Amino acid sequence: MLNTRSLKICSWLHKWSSLICTVFMFLLCLTGLPLIFHHEIGHLLGTEVDPPALSAAEQGRPAASLDRILAAAQARHPERVIQFAAQDEENDRLWSVTLTPTPAPTEDYKIVTVDGHTAAVLAQPAVNEGFMYVMLRLHVDMFAGLPGKLFLGLMGLLLLVAIVSGVLLYAPFMRRLRFGEVRRGRSTRIKWLDLHNLLGIVTLVWALVVGATGMINTWADLLVKYWQYQQLTGLLASYQGQPVVPVADRAPAQQALEAALAHEPGKKLSFIAFPGTAYSSAQHLTFLMHGNTPLTSRLLQPVLVDARTAAVTAAPELPWYLNALLISQPLHFGDYGGMPMKVLWALLDIATLIVLGSGLYLWFKRYRPSLRTDASIDDAQSAVVL
Repeated sequence: MLNTRSLKICSWLHKWSSLICTVFMFLLCLTGLPLIFHHEIGHLLGTEVDPPALSAAEQGRPAASLDRILAAAQARHPERVIQFAAQDEENDRLWSVTLTPTPAPTEDYKIVTVDGHTAAVLAQPAVNEGFMYVMLRLHVDMFAGLPGKLFLGLMGLLLLVAIVSGVLLYAPFMRRLRFGEVRRGRSTRIKWLDLHNLLGIVTLVWALVVGATGMINTWADLLVKYWQYQQLTGLLASYQGQPVVPVADRAPAQQALEAALAHEPGKKLSFIAFPGTAYSSAQHLTFLMHGNTPLTSRLLQPVLVDARTAAVTAAPELPWYLNALLISQPLHFGDYGGMPMKVLWALLDIATLIVLGSGLYLWFKRYRPSLRTDASIDDAQSAVVL
């Protein structure tokens, strides 16, 4: 049981952490709602495609090699270089190839979607525009890059402080009421206070999970750079200072892919970073492989293959902090359980929006004396304001 001093400290922490982060959490919940259904919305908007059914003749032919897939994408933008290629997790016939002016990180990129069986170009989705792009950027960094991500991470930390302090305040406050009771015969403010506390407890675990995973996700860029500096620098020391391997001097991409698959039997390809790009070295292709179980499908194993010889150079295990990042990313958007989990995530998101909005309402009412019509309004000091 908390003493009076501890309750005052919790009340102060809860009030100010809530007030500082609430507006930004409201923004994140609003923008996160459509992102939960980004695949479904993408199909409706035409930004995501499904490969057409194969004819009888096409079914009898082997799937296209990686080199043919890359060549089909390159033909759309011969003046650009291929930075990345990714194979869709749900449909391995879908390949997304990213092309940029140079291998260096840039916001100037094109994506070409290619059928992995026929090597036919299926689409070239628009990038850096549209409704879902705006929602994603507002949710990830508020169009402010790394500083925006770190700022939202700080807001996530304040959310966790608000939740924990609110739970500590909730127990003594609710001793006078039955669990979940909404005092309908009292003032509007008291009814909102009770509803706020009820929804706050109902969404407690979800808010903790989404808040914590969202905070971890904001550190992604820094964690990857730290891993590259800490581990990859030593592994690739003998390649330091060498220029990017020209495309003409590289071994066939299919040969490099087969070497990576042979090194990690039982795993499937997720992503390829080409020489000179952010997730590789100047001399290597980096293949990110994943397993087949619900958990291992989210965990990645990097395999570095020499771009000239197609020989595996290294396959370092990812450290715990990157594994935590990989697990937290799909959990943040409810991607583990298919449509039922997405619907549940959406309902909890809407409930959290009500908690956030009612928390602001309760605070404004409390600090406007002319609107105080009920003596029990002081109960608000123990409200679970998220």
